[in-house]
Amino acid sequence: MRRPIAGDDGPPEDLPEQEGGAGTSEWADDAVEHMAEEHMADVDMADEMAHGASAFSPTSVEVLDEGNGFPVQGASQAVSQVEAERDDYLDSLRRLQADFENYKKRVHKQQSENLERAAEGLVSKLLGVLDTLDLALAHAAKEEPGQPDVETRALAQVSGMLNEVLGREGLERIDPLGEEFDPTEHDAVLHEEGEGPPRVSEMLRAGYRWKGRVLRPAMVKVTG
Repeated sequence: MRRPIAGDDGPPEDLPEQEGGAGTSEWADDAVEHMAEEHMADVDMADEMAHGASAFSPTSVEVLDEGNGFPVQGASQAVSQVEAERDDYLDSLRRLQADFENYKKRVHKQQSENLERAAEGLVSKLLGVLDTLDLALAHAAKEEPGQPDVETRALAQVSGMLNEVLGREGLERIDPLGEEFDPTEHDAVLHEEGEGPPRVSEMLRAGYRWKGRVLRPAMVKVTG
């Protein structure tokens, strides 16, 4: 007994009966073929829909109202809110980066200043050693005006090497003999009357600059 196909009331009444039920068999074949075609059409549609959905990116999705197909106003407001929050986060990140760069520059400057002050303090303590070497060499020159002995040559070598090393680091010797008196670099402890502008007639102790700044003025005698 044939089961009726859903949505169908059975074979047409005017279908001629043929031997062995040939008419019924042909109707059944047509119905099956029709159902198969509809099924394949549904499969193709589902495949197209899936392919289209996967092609959408988050920035290209447009939310539509089910009633009239126009964009939903709430979705546009939500996108605007998300963009505003994104801009706020980006601004905060930029400010944070700028603050960090300023902090690094400030710390680097402070470290450089601390190192310079420490080096300046050390060099200031070494000025006494340089003064002692100068006095020793001046005394040896008076005692032995001709050929200096081994000790004097050794002292001269040590003094030269020390001044050279400190000079490479930024120490400059102020030796103003014969120059006009400059109160910013010269400390006049003796004065002798004379003609013309005051000039340094004798240097009693050398002065020094450290990285272009006067570390200690030269102690001098001024004439003029």
